[in-house]
Amino acid sequence: MLRQWVNAPNLLSASRLIAAPFLLYLAWTDRPGLFLALLAITLLSDAVDGFVARRLHATSEFGTLLDSYGDLVTYLVIPLCAWWLWPDIIRREAGFVLLVLTAFVIPPIAGLLKFRQLTSYHTWCAKAVAVLMSVAIFFLFMTDIAWPFRCAAVLLCLSACEEIAITLRLTELRSNVRSYWHVIRQDSGELTDNRQGP
Repeated sequence: MLRQWVNAPNLLSASRLIAAPFLLYLAWTDRPGLFLALLAITLLSDAVDGFVARRLHATSEFGTLLDSYGDLVTYLVIPLCAWWLWPDIIRREAGFVLLVLTAFVIPPIAGLLKFRQLTSYHTWCAKAVAVLMSVAIFFLFMTDIAWPFRCAAVLLCLSACEEIAITLRLTELRSNVRSYWHVIRQDSGELTDNRQGP
């Protein structure tokens, strides 16, 4: 059982949970360079853990949930750290920051209310937006260029709407749902395997 849990993709996902207090510490002690370096490593782990899991045939429900918890912790830590390090930027972009936080928090709450469990859909849209948001965050904090972040915030809202729609449509919780369209196809019998990876 332990070998099933301790593998490369799960360690990558767990590393995001481990990194969270260090990100908070670096932000609190005003070390933006080290913070951005660690954040880059953390976001890179998010980008590759799913690929590594599929490559090593090490996908599991536990790994999927661990990935989701790692994402949740990371993306809740970033706004607080950003407030400590770049308060002027956060004040200026407050509307979009609030939009991002709302879009990130509401879908898991919807899942918890319906299924009593954190959802882990990892849709195509969510993956694409995660990459765009990661790039946009670095543009924002390193160059003070805001438009990529604003565009990513709007796209994140669309991704959140899709996740909420998936939650409302499903009668039982599924992991790794590619898109709302795939849910419709599965419900109509066009797709038979509801555990397909993304």
